Amino acid sequence: MKILSIYKSIGVVALAATLLVSCSELEFDIPVEQEVTLTNGSADFSKYVAVGASFTAGVSDNALFIASQTNSWPNTLASQFSAAGGGDFNQPFVSDNIGGLLYGGSVINPPRLYFNGAGPAVLPDAIPTTETTNVLAGPFNNVGVPGAKSYHLLAPGYGNLAGVPLGTANPYFARMASSPSVTMLEEAVSQNPTFFTLSEMGGNDVLSYSTSGGAGVDQTGNPDVTTYSGFDITDPGVFTASVTAAVAALTANGAKGCLTTVPYVTSLPFFTTVGHAPITPDAFENGQIAALNAQFEPLNQAFAFLGVPERAINFSETDASPIVIFDKDLPSISEQLNAVLLGGGLDPLTAGLLSAQFGQSRQTTSADLVLLTSASVIASVNEANYQFLYESIYGALVGAGFPEDAAAASAAEQAGQLSVNGVTFPIADNFVLTEQETDRVINATDAYNLSVDAICTQYDLAKVDLRTILEEASQTGLMYDSFMMNTDLVFGGLVSLDGVHFTARGYSLMANKFLEAIDAKYGSNFVQAGQRAYANDFPVSYPLNL
Repeated sequence: MKILSIYKSIGVVALAATLLVSCSELEFDIPVEQEVTLTNGSADFSKYVAVGASFTAGVSDNALFIASQTNSWPNTLASQFSAAGGGDFNQPFVSDNIGGLLYGGSVINPPRLYFNGAGPAVLPDAIPTTETTNVLAGPFNNVGVPGAKSYHLLAPGYGNLAGVPLGTANPYFARMASSPSVTMLEEAVSQNPTFFTLSEMGGNDVLSYSTSGGAGVDQTGNPDVTTYSGFDITDPGVFTASVTAAVAALTANGAKGCLTTVPYVTSLPFFTTVGHAPITPDAFENGQIAALNAQFEPLNQAFAFLGVPERAINFSETDASPIVIFDKDLPSISEQLNAVLLGGGLDPLTAGLLSAQFGQSRQTTSADLVLLTSASVIASVNEANYQFLYESIYGALVGAGFPEDAAAASAAEQAGQLSVNGVTFPIADNFVLTEQETDRVINATDAYNLSVDAICTQYDLAKVDLRTILEEASQTGLMYDSFMMNTDLVFGGLVSLDGVHFTARGYSLMANKFLEAIDAKYGSNFVQAGQRAYANDFPVSYPLNL
């Protein structure tokens, strides 16, 4: 208190002295904020072309629609370039804000998602209106093609309309390609860009494998892409050759550009929202957990006898529990399990059903990624398994002399008890990315990024480290103006409702990261001059009636 009084007294004396001095005798040294003159450095932005996949196209909330395309990061970037001599930036706009695609009147891609108050939901009573067969007249500066993999950059026929229903062509590229045989790269190079971005190529090379729960094959070491399925991991050598060829062609006339690293897709909320232990005790009725664990006891004893106690199934009465999954990388022990269960006194029918159902199963661990698609499946009845068990049990009981009504009631009860997804029935492999599968994704991504680094060095290009940006957002969050952005689904601000693609605000943050990298590499000063995107100008969600 004494110190405060002293400072107050000093302030009063100083103020009085100031008032006694003539204003004309005072010299004010007040700093004036100088306007920074924008410069493009050594780069020429007069003809900008963006090449990439769904992020480049502007996909958000699981669809491409006018608002998402308008808020795509390349469009935002182009608007900043326009202040430094940048020209028009044309995009292959869809028809409306519903999203989705038609082919010959049939829906081939669904409408966008919106937040219905409880979670992501598809627009109700909405039908796409964008007809793929209505091919647009280009050229388009935004050559962003949702679903494109690195080797599709060089693939003739990837925009062939006739190949869309056959799965050999991409509907988004088909509606914008200048000819059926033109490649994505040729479409970009034909515009003779002075500046280009090549972004997120490599993401889809691991994403389809990841979102399918590892349904494909890791093709590392196999350069023949004609043998790949849509769910496979692309060979790093193929990725390197494709991106190198693209950069060589895009820079042939002296254009400058910027590439991105490939993010760890497993950092996205599609893989992190559900968690490996989503089953809480309050999901069960009183005494149900104890009864359930008792039912699993003979099975767990058999696992222990066979030397695989880690496959035991237990549910906690106090904490959240992991789900039971089918793991195709586990050795099947169905035959051995059946023998042990029979030896333990179980009847042949029960032993056979249990050994078939749990011979290649286990509960999830913290190293497993339970996919967002599982949220509506966990704890629901697996109808196919229910029907199979019902018929098996009913037939056995009737054959043993049980009355049909009693056999039907007993079969229905037992089949229901053994058909709860993730609890008494191993949830399908396509709902989980296991630790081994995740390792394959990470290893391929690391290999892709080594190539990106080398290519940027070889061709003297700017680089945005999208991998680090996404990782930081998923771990600690990212400050963007006054907003903390993270990868939480719905409320994190960065990632849209599909759990993979960015929100409009997320894409604007991405545009700023490009500007920072371009400034650092080519001597421009977009960020310093205030020529950048501002968070308040971009939404984090789109309303139902957009």
